Amino acid sequence: MTNSDVTALDDPVGQSLRGHHAHLAQRLGRVATYVPGVATFSAVPVDAEAADWADLAQLLGGGQFADLFSSTATPPSDWEPVFVLEGRQMIGPADGPVEPTDVVELGTADVPEMLDLVTRTEPGPFWPRARELGTYLGIRDGGRLVAMAGERLRPPGWTEISAVCTAPEARGRGHARRLIGALSALITARGERPFLHVAEGNKGALALYERLGFESRKPVTFRGFRTP
Repeated sequence: MTNSDVTALDDPVGQSLRGHHAHLAQRLGRVATYVPGVATFSAVPVDAEAADWADLAQLLGGGQFADLFSSTATPPSDWEPVFVLEGRQMIGPADGPVEPTDVVELGTADVPEMLDLVTRTEPGPFWPRARELGTYLGIRDGGRLVAMAGERLRPPGWTEISAVCTAPEARGRGHARRLIGALSALITARGERPFLHVAEGNKGALALYERLGFESRKPVTFRGFRTP
């Protein structure tokens, strides 16, 4: 059983970049972002001022994508909106049953297959170096990668489960359930708790996560912008 502080989940990107993912961070002043190829998420303070936005623009470069994830800070008017997506943050159980599973850990050699699976299933943001964020697990059928899930943001006491996807021809076999269960077991074994984010319109995923014991913590709005 863990006693993770839920307030760390109010700024999961910033908490990750200042902590477990500090080695993957680029910083300037009060802002930070992931190094290229790992993630496009950026962290700015809630009370961000003009100087902070200027620092983030300098970090990213002109005309570049800034994914503010669930941050409530609003950039200046010359930052072009790219997308807005309503979703929710969900917290997993502190412990739970672990069923026998056929999952395998995915490594550097598996990245081409991981990228191909993501292209075919579109689970959400995934980058060539995303595997460096944490452990990624997969399921193979006849040697071919047909399902995967992995660890993404790492605020203190928590690990986000992300990139949950199954190839169309392999759905309905419980692969996502087994992958999430295996990841949750890894996370709780090191004294942390799993959490995740899901788009509000993805009713199938919401139903699955609820069956696995995840509970909604709060609604979130994901936003992306382009720098001037």
